[in-house]
Amino acid sequence: MNKKHHFLAFFLLVFCGNIFAQDSKAPATNFNVEFESYTLDNGLKVIFHIDRSDPVVAVALTSHVGSAREKEGRTGFAHLFEHLLFLESENLGKGGLDKLSARIGGSGANGSTSRDRTNYFQTVPNDALEKMIWAEADKLGYFINTVTEPVLAKEKQVVKNEKRQGVDNRPYGHTMAVIDHHLYPEGHPYQWQVIGSLEDLQNATLQDVKDFYNQWYVPNNVTLTIAGDFDTAQAREWVEKYFGEIEKGEEIAPLEKQPVVLQKTKKLYYEDNFARLPELTMAWPAVYSYHPDSYALEVLAEYLSQGQNAPFYQSLVDEKQLTSTVRMFNYTSELAGQFMLQVRAYDDKDLDAVHTAIEETFRKFEKEGISEKDLKRIKAGQETSFYNSLSSVLGKGFQLAQYEIFANDPGFINTEVGKILAVTSEDVMRVYEEYIKNKHYVATSFVPKGQPELSLENSSEAKVEEEEIVMGAEEEFDLEEVVDYERTPSSFDRTVEPAYGPSPVTNVPEIWKDSLSPAGLEIFGITNSEVPVVQFQLEMKGGLLLENPEKIGVSNLLAEMMTKGTANRTPGELEEAIQLLGATISVNAGDESIVLRGSTLARNYNETMELVKEIILNPRWDEEEFNLSKQEVLSSLQQQEGSPNNIASREFRKVVYGENHILSNDILGNKTSIENISLQDLKDYYYSYVVPNVSTYFIVGDIDRDETAMAVLDLVQDWETKEVQFPELPTPQIPEKPKVYFYDVPGAKQSVLQLGYPALAETHHDFYPATIMNYRLGGGGFASQLTQELREGKGYTYGIRSSFNGSKLPGPFSISTGVRTNVTFEAVSLIKEILAKYPENFNEEDLEVTKGFMIKSNAREFETLGSKLNMLRNVSNYDWANDYVKQQEETVQNITVEQIKELAEKYLNPNNMYYVIVGDAETQLERLKEIGLGDPVLLNE
Repeated sequence: MNKKHHFLAFFLLVFCGNIFAQDSKAPATNFNVEFESYTLDNGLKVIFHIDRSDPVVAVALTSHVGSAREKEGRTGFAHLFEHLLFLESENLGKGGLDKLSARIGGSGANGSTSRDRTNYFQTVPNDALEKMIWAEADKLGYFINTVTEPVLAKEKQVVKNEKRQGVDNRPYGHTMAVIDHHLYPEGHPYQWQVIGSLEDLQNATLQDVKDFYNQWYVPNNVTLTIAGDFDTAQAREWVEKYFGEIEKGEEIAPLEKQPVVLQKTKKLYYEDNFARLPELTMAWPAVYSYHPDSYALEVLAEYLSQGQNAPFYQSLVDEKQLTSTVRMFNYTSELAGQFMLQVRAYDDKDLDAVHTAIEETFRKFEKEGISEKDLKRIKAGQETSFYNSLSSVLGKGFQLAQYEIFANDPGFINTEVGKILAVTSEDVMRVYEEYIKNKHYVATSFVPKGQPELSLENSSEAKVEEEEIVMGAEEEFDLEEVVDYERTPSSFDRTVEPAYGPSPVTNVPEIWKDSLSPAGLEIFGITNSEVPVVQFQLEMKGGLLLENPEKIGVSNLLAEMMTKGTANRTPGELEEAIQLLGATISVNAGDESIVLRGSTLARNYNETMELVKEIILNPRWDEEEFNLSKQEVLSSLQQQEGSPNNIASREFRKVVYGENHILSNDILGNKTSIENISLQDLKDYYYSYVVPNVSTYFIVGDIDRDETAMAVLDLVQDWETKEVQFPELPTPQIPEKPKVYFYDVPGAKQSVLQLGYPALAETHHDFYPATIMNYRLGGGGFASQLTQELREGKGYTYGIRSSFNGSKLPGPFSISTGVRTNVTFEAVSLIKEILAKYPENFNEEDLEVTKGFMIKSNAREFETLGSKLNMLRNVSNYDWANDYVKQQEETVQNITVEQIKELAEKYLNPNNMYYVIVGDAETQLERLKEIGLGDPVLLNE
């Protein structure tokens, strides 16, 4: 669980936990990440990795403690502690790392907790490295005295809001809790969830917190990783100075492995208040992290479930049409593991039919196994994913820490690819027979309310902790209370913040451009050889903008169909060709464009572009695939009806743009429009609008200009140009007075708030100054007033943000958050008050923090391949100069407090906004009438 957002990609959480076991069959690779490591006298492990590509450093502090080290009745402690550790320490003072991060231009102090470890991390300009080492040491050795009863009470509310947001108030949110409770036996540390229970969180005492800190947050249980552009000798001195005198803790014995053996199959069902479709989840006991069988289990999961050629896709999706997607993954942790399969079925499908199809597919796999070609394509994709995960200094630093803690050797980073490539088809079949075939499992059926008959036969009802909505039930706290404490002694004055080092110079990547006539397609590129990977995008302008209002959803369906085969290849053949290259190619439709995105090993770029050409120029127009795609979209629309967050976004879009504006529509369309769309509609759109003269090609990575140009020239020489007329759009109207819209979700544990109005285009002269103005309001994370007031001050929410969103077209200003249900009125009132006072309250200190962050953070602006692609899109789409970041720096440097106040007066009037609220009308609707925004309009009476 994360402090701010779900930071870790699925690859890092699941795949990278399985890559440590040594295998003599592993082929050699040329990939190498250099590092040095050492241990302080107090047991702190330190790892350095040098990367000179950008003037930044990533600093991560990882403690070998997660929910598995908790006690029953005190669950959720590791995660609660992760939150607490950001708040304050003796020498950083109030605001801790969050406040520091804003001043030094950091990526934002963040953290995550798993079953087995908790980490704290961010990337900062390299002139702030000593500050970060000082700050991280303060957290480890000079923190616990600052935790008081009010601080603990407030943070309990924040964590409980996180649980409501991520578990209680979303479809299928309780699935893993039910699975783990029945997969692991009584007393097993994986039986409870990382976030814990609401009751346990509420019962946590201040002494519990201190005991936890003193046991686990000691140097000999922690790894410090520093990766990026820095001097290692100087860093060693700083690490010794700030960490060296922190006392070593008691020796911590490693936990024994605790694999699970089920004595019988367990089936459970639950009627989910938010689910609109039935979902089956199955879990088999499997292997712990770095077990030799983990690699083959990864391949097994991917082969059976991912893509058009997967046996489960062919059976459940294509043949029996029970679902649009089958997920399977190998979820490993330090002590044990579980092999997971999940199917969200179509409306009214009986999960017994799904289960029967799963069993049939297993039997077929037992006869046929996995081919060498399938094995090759899967391993090629895993190799590409590995390189992509290391494209940032934080990615490399994070991985080095993981290896150190769980494999006792950060050098595993240089052997992983070989281990992936060593898996054989015999290995895959062996692990299937050992862990899956005819083995006991846990199966959960999460079904819509009132439809228990869709559950697996002979299922028992699962017990799920449901929170009752009670007004005024939350614990009160006073954060203004002054608390004296005895400071932890030190050999030097730690209250003195270290000075900055030499100022970094932002490395603006060199852009090259080509224009291919007469096709009219432009190419924008950046060559970067840090990893042997290329990422590219082909952006074709149009998307929703060019759709018939009677048939919304055409561009999305067309995008879906473009990778479902070509005139020369079936869907399965196309997918296989892509994957054999270690590539990915996807096509997605948006409001203003259809975008083809690709990633491939650099050595396979030309072959990948041959497939891109085939996709763009030779669509398949398969009627059966078209019908499957329509069914999938209809299913997605139905699922959205169970998600308060999706409902809020949809309804906000409607009120902001107005009924007759094309952008008021969901890109997916709606039930009526999808049913009315024919395959001919897709053809008409394709032949009219998918043309090179409204397209742009972006590429970054280990590739040169000439090779790129030749490959793209080969694409456009047979691509016909056509004139495309873009429609004139009405200007969305700012409301003359505030309007409140309420969407009722009975029993909602949170109210989702989205408020704002139609504001500015990205090309408007006020747009960038407005984003500067918004930083301290809600764009600066923990540096923002909205976060400080609603989360840190009141404990109403887990997170809140505000932003201006535009393109060449005006987009909305919006504020979005989820608050606990029983403070809906209070939260809206407080947001309204903050908006009203912001122009008068903004001061020189706010401006200093804003300038510090927005200028210094430019050192991180172009670090990853993805950020470089975004740079190219900005230069192309908005006609910005290649060094636009330097021009923006000048704007920030010159802006004044008075200018900020004027912008806030102009663009932040709470009485000219729409307020969309999705929550429990029975308990909250009447109260909102008293807020002074007019009577709420109930949207779904």
